[in-house]
Amino acid sequence: METKIMPALFIGHGSPMNVLEDNTYTRLWSKLGETLPQPKAILVISAHWYTDGTYVTAMSQPKTIHDFYGFPPELYAIEYPARGSIGLAALIEDLIDPIKLKLDMDQWGLDHGSWGILEKMYPNANIPVVQLSIDARQSAQWHFELGQKLVELRKEGVLIIGSGNIVHNLRMMDWQNSDATPYPWALSFSEAIESSLQSDKEPTDLFTILSTEEGRLSHPTPDHFLPALYLLGLKQEGEKVTLLNNNIVNKSLSMMTFQIG
Repeated sequence: METKIMPALFIGHGSPMNVLEDNTYTRLWSKLGETLPQPKAILVISAHWYTDGTYVTAMSQPKTIHDFYGFPPELYAIEYPARGSIGLAALIEDLIDPIKLKLDMDQWGLDHGSWGILEKMYPNANIPVVQLSIDARQSAQWHFELGQKLVELRKEGVLIIGSGNIVHNLRMMDWQNSDATPYPWALSFSEAIESSLQSDKEPTDLFTILSTEEGRLSHPTPDHFLPALYLLGLKQEGEKVTLLNNNIVNKSLSMMTFQIG
């Protein structure tokens, strides 16, 4: 009998303000939580945990991290009290061996790239959540291959979410107009990613795409792009990728969201 495999998601998380809003993106996140198979646990690879080395949250009760500044007080008051999963952290450690995984018992928790989405998807916070950090020292291909090592988690009922933004240039955003026409380079970069998503080939073109002019403009730093490579590493032969959203807001922030499986 064929084993059911859990879908996997890349979600463009955008501004922390989405947590307080009812908009196109938050309604999509809520719908995903209602329609996806119920996960046994959730693993999030968030752009906001960018580290030297590879870490995983291994505490029983990860804290809610408000890793942003200058936002309304009600945003800082939100807590997402999901429990952790030491068992899932240990399984990840086994799967990625010989890569050395560092178990974080008390330093990190759930940052807004994680709980900001999950608060809409699973507002009851009743599913265990673990975060995996992004090793800033490694190549794009390395992150893709690490994603490949995590495929077994999908067979175990774990929902894997990559959280970032396919275009992420905050310095060039038009903060006053979310509907402003995107920069040509932002559109070009987004189209290249979309094309790669629909290909059956290994996405080797994405391993060097940040070195192109469009790539440098779309990502002054690679942290918000790399979670997408983990997701592409999770894709199995014959699986389709469904593009759920492809908007670019404020000229240079992509909210692209896609589902594997």
